[in-house]
Amino acid sequence: MKSLKILVDEMDDGMDEKLSALGYEAYSVKKLRTEGKKLATDYSIINYAKENELVLVTRDTESGKACQENDISCILLDNNEIFKIVVEKLKQL
Repeated sequence: MKSLKILVDEMDDGMDEKLSALGYEAYSVKKLRTEGKKLATDYSIINYAKENELVLVTRDTESGKACQENDISCILLDNNEIFKIVVEKLKQL
């Protein structure tokens, strides 16, 4: 099994550092831009993830749908996912 490589969308910049500390190979869209990568649009970010075999972590619902339609690995942190976490936490109280 090959190790997962992760691309964290700019809304969650900093998560890449936390994931790296846990041993994941993680990159940040924001940091890649500062290095000169052309990642200004959702299309370019999704395409970059696909070309580099990265799992995209995003809160952008449209990016999540695009990944799903094009068989690109993605973790969508949308309101539905956050709601599931809230419900699970409430069950623990």
